[in-house]
Amino acid sequence: MIFPLGTRPRPAYLGVMANAPNKRRKAALMLGIGVDSDGHKRLTTGKNFALIGGSEETHQAMTEKAIKINEQLASKGKRLEDVTREEFEDIAHSVGLRRQDKADDKAEEN
Repeated sequence: MIFPLGTRPRPAYLGVMANAPNKRRKAALMLGIGVDSDGHKRLTTGKNFALIGGSEETHQAMTEKAIKINEQLASKGKRLEDVTREEFEDIAHSVGLRRQDKADDKAEEN
């Protein structure tokens, strides 16, 4: 259908939908921040990830890992929003990421 400029169609179901519960869809995002730099500004975004900064090597490694995580999610038929923390950690570990705990931070300081 074509509507005249400045007009919008009015859905007939609007009154019925007004009483429907407001369901919010879950959202998830992987955020990668490269703290080393070679003077260039880098930003790579995807459907469910944003990668910021880092040297060329670091940024490339972050990009590869984000893509591999998405490939594994797709092979399981899941989205990032659907996996548990444990499932995500297993997938992240399988692509070469490792979790750094506070105990590890303290050990590095000494």
